Amino acid sequence: MQQNIWQIIQEQIRIWRAGTVPGILAIGVIIIARGFGYFQSLELAVFDLFLRLRPPEAIDERITIIGINEQDIQTVKNYPIPDRDIAALINKLQAYKPTVIGLDIIRDLPVEPGHSSLVATFKNTKNLIGIEKVLPAEFAPPPTLPAKQVGFVDAILDYDGNLRRSLLASPTPNGYKFSLSLKLAEAYLSSKGIDLENGLKDPEAMRFRATELPRFLSNTGGYVKADNGGIQILLNFRSGYKRFRRISLNELKKGNFNPNWLRDRIVIIGLTAASVKDNINTAAIPSKNPAPGVVYGVEIQAHAVSQIVSAVLDNRPLLQSWSESGEYLWIVFWGILGISLGKITQKPGKNILVVSVAGIILLGIAYFCIIWGWWIPVLPPMILLVVNGVGLTAFYQYDRALRARISDRQMLIDRTFDTIHNGPLQKLAIVLRDLQEENSPQQQQLIKDLKYVNSELRAIYEFMQKETVIQADTLYLEKRLEINLQAPIHELFYQVYVHTLERDLPGFQTLRIKVYSFIPIDNEQLSIEEKQGLCRFLEEALCNVGKHAIGVTRLNVTCTEKDNFYTLSIVDNGQGINSSSEGRGTQQFKNLARQLRGKFNRQKLATKGTICEIIWPVKKKYWWKFW
Repeated sequence: MQQNIWQIIQEQIRIWRAGTVPGILAIGVIIIARGFGYFQSLELAVFDLFLRLRPPEAIDERITIIGINEQDIQTVKNYPIPDRDIAALINKLQAYKPTVIGLDIIRDLPVEPGHSSLVATFKNTKNLIGIEKVLPAEFAPPPTLPAKQVGFVDAILDYDGNLRRSLLASPTPNGYKFSLSLKLAEAYLSSKGIDLENGLKDPEAMRFRATELPRFLSNTGGYVKADNGGIQILLNFRSGYKRFRRISLNELKKGNFNPNWLRDRIVIIGLTAASVKDNINTAAIPSKNPAPGVVYGVEIQAHAVSQIVSAVLDNRPLLQSWSESGEYLWIVFWGILGISLGKITQKPGKNILVVSVAGIILLGIAYFCIIWGWWIPVLPPMILLVVNGVGLTAFYQYDRALRARISDRQMLIDRTFDTIHNGPLQKLAIVLRDLQEENSPQQQQLIKDLKYVNSELRAIYEFMQKETVIQADTLYLEKRLEINLQAPIHELFYQVYVHTLERDLPGFQTLRIKVYSFIPIDNEQLSIEEKQGLCRFLEEALCNVGKHAIGVTRLNVTCTEKDNFYTLSIVDNGQGINSSSEGRGTQQFKNLARQLRGKFNRQKLATKGTICEIIWPVKKKYWWKFW
């Protein structure tokens, strides 16, 4: 009983090992492919999709956008908007006492009329922050604004043209500079007694009180070797369609708004006119204006400010990712889970159901992690779950069917041997006993022959049992001789030739001349099954000479190549038995010839003797087999 249990355990270990090897290989391939960035575009697309599918958030009341739209430009009847109108706009806003004002409009050169008014406004508005661009192609800040009241608006786009990151600080030839969004957030939080400091977990990061802004690294999330210059963070866009209050220039002039939308708020002035190309592509949030997948630049600034202020004051999550080792452990976990599901659920319907449920769980975990501020790998573990979970099931099904066939074959062998044992072998034992009791000299040879037959019949059972286990690679001949079919075919022919001629058959006793010659044949020319068939053919043909070739003295056994055909030929000079019937051996040889796309031939020679041969074509080698 214990032995049976141990055998079952060993069999299960073998099956697990056989399924684990391709599963582990798949895990390795996916990890290497991810490391080289082959999944980057797809992972970024999934990242955008999850951000877009988040539940809508409430409007951020702390931020108000003053959007100068097409109607405003038509009212002013001039573009760029003159300095006089910009100065009037800023002075109008100051009357409502906002905490900080961000001017997201280029003013590196005067735009008359009213430049002197704008210069005076800049000097008198201490809570105003203007813009510059420090990365190519750059533009200068308003010349009359001090450096502490200027922030850059550079955006780092990904290779697909979409924005997913916010650049907060960057070294420049003129010193280390900060972005407009960071300066606006710093000014607002400073009014509440919260100052900007260096990070604690990451000294190179930024921190407001206990909220540390997770720095973007080159391999953050699904990125591979991305540009992480300066200090960047992932941009956690505010979800939904209504994200910020927006007031047009005309509405501001007419007073068509709630004054509380400006008092103690962060006010950002920018252009919201489709004719002005101040737009940025992003697939992370739904948008209709100015176009699907496109957001006004001033709104991007609002998102960048909002995510910092909301994280500090509301504990709204900032986007971050696991360490690289953590991400790869996560991928490996789902790959191993796929291997396990493939083994446990071997029925196709059940397997697809279980793998589908596991895939939904994976998507659910990744989706909620995005909501909670964590970007975890989705696509690589999903691929591994499907490949290992569904693909290995097919392997296990094949293994199961193969073991079932082996079991059925073993049962057939056992039943066949039981039938032989209970019938012919029992009768043979009785005959041997009777002959041994008489023990006459004339019967000694007969007793010897019968014992040999008895031994060979019992050996057949052992041979068949071995073939059940490893029948693909080994050929079993008489007297328990095992031949490795992986060897070159000309070596196999020689082994069969030598062993068969050692048998105690009448024809072999009269042989005087034995000639053999086997040319080397490329192993790729023949499959294991074809090698086995040819060896059986050679054995049977030689045995026929030994049993039926009367008075044979010469035997020629050759394997040659001529005119792109191989020929395995057995020629003797004995007197064979005339018979028109087609035996089992002849049928097998014809089947083998058809399998090889050749022909089988056996005929009497004109002089004396018999030729038995099988001819098959040389397989052509194609160029792709050399690669």
